[in-house]
Amino acid sequence: MNKENILFSVVGVLLGFIVGFAFANTINQRGIAPTAQAGQRTAGLPPDHLPISGDGVAGVGQTNIDPTVLRAAEKLANDAPDNFDAQVKAGELNYEARRYAEAINFWTRANRLRPEDYDVLVGLGNACFDSEQYAPAEKWYASALAKRPDVVEVRTDYGLTFMLREPADLDRAITEFKRSLAASPRHEQTLQNLAVAYTRKGDAGQAQATVAKLEAVSPTNAALPRLRADVEGLNPLTRSPAETSAASAVKR
Repeated sequence: MNKENILFSVVGVLLGFIVGFAFANTINQRGIAPTAQAGQRTAGLPPDHLPISGDGVAGVGQTNIDPTVLRAAEKLANDAPDNFDAQVKAGELNYEARRYAEAINFWTRANRLRPEDYDVLVGLGNACFDSEQYAPAEKWYASALAKRPDVVEVRTDYGLTFMLREPADLDRAITEFKRSLAASPRHEQTLQNLAVAYTRKGDAGQAQATVAKLEAVSPTNAALPRLRADVEGLNPLTRSPAETSAASAVKR
């Protein structure tokens, strides 16, 4: 994020909220490993290092995954590397246990066996996204969208990979969010993400219009008060001369 720009100092908080909302909203839309755990996050993306449960399996103690079942699935997948279904299952269980590196490993094997499998492509995108590997996530989501370009949830997550990376590509994120909204104009997650993208870009008019659309779709959306406040801060007409001058200096 552009931390130097005081206009967008609250965007980090909003992004954490949005990412959590994104995964809760798409839990039933994705073909592999629903992101229930990601939907429970309240701020930001998952930490790089997961806690170790008593049996030594990272992260499993935080989920409903039975470590014995997980180990059995991994053993089957490792013993039969050409078994596509075994690779997929091991990837699913590891993803649900928030062991993203392991999930990526097994799903990568599955992808080598069946490069055209849509659900595996989305699963790889999800696992890379959750481990903050936005460039690889972009690649996997793009491959999935080449097969099913109208899946709004996947395209919106694809757009998020551009907004969350460093440096952010806000124009590309906005383009993808607009494509999602062309297919589903009332998609709440996408409207929320688009409002943040316009706010980060400093486009008060578009940000305000997008917040108004979000409010019409979901008047009780929890992010609305913060989004309205941020848009208000972007509008020169609502600032004192000193505030406007300071904001202009930062932009330069």
